[in-house]
Amino acid sequence: MTAIETSTHHQNDNNPGTATAEKRVRVWDPLVRIFHWSLVVAFSTAYISSEFSDELHVIAGYTVTGLIVFRLVWGLIGTPYARFSQFVRSPKAVWHYLVALPAGKARRYLGHNPAGGAMIIALLIALSGTVILGMATLAADHQAGPLAGSWIATIDEHTLEEVHEFFANSTLLLVLLHLAGVLFSSLAHKENLVRSMFTGHKPSRDDDL
Repeated sequence: MTAIETSTHHQNDNNPGTATAEKRVRVWDPLVRIFHWSLVVAFSTAYISSEFSDELHVIAGYTVTGLIVFRLVWGLIGTPYARFSQFVRSPKAVWHYLVALPAGKARRYLGHNPAGGAMIIALLIALSGTVILGMATLAADHQAGPLAGSWIATIDEHTLEEVHEFFANSTLLLVLLHLAGVLFSSLAHKENLVRSMFTGHKPSRDDDL
């Protein structure tokens, strides 16, 4: 069930003292918000620590793995705006949204817009590839982790490491594109998308999808 709050603010138009009500809808539940910021910290830690601490790198990698598993489950059984069925749309819908956005004609979505939904899926795929190849590298190099003793541990460790780094760098590129998209959409729709991921609430408008 969607939670709606009403806040009162003063207009600065012809009647500056006139109060109007603005509906604020709870879009992002607490678990989605905790997942989001935990993933930011865990991936950043894993990426940076790869240069100086194997132990911290592995711990952060397992943390990312756990977060991915949670998000996949929550995408199926979670709150309405967290479910894949709510924001995964066709490539055609994504393309139409991207074309309309620079022209200022893109519709506003309370949840993830089509491009944002596509980015979530791309990030989950890239992150999954990163952690799986990371565990494969650990298995091949140290015979440790959940993939130790499996067929993948017989692959050349340097090859696995190269593919692991490819996925990690691809994830970083997607993160940068995601940040650019958040900024652009915030400006286009005149809202603070970063703040909404902290508070969980977004203003409700008559033409929302």
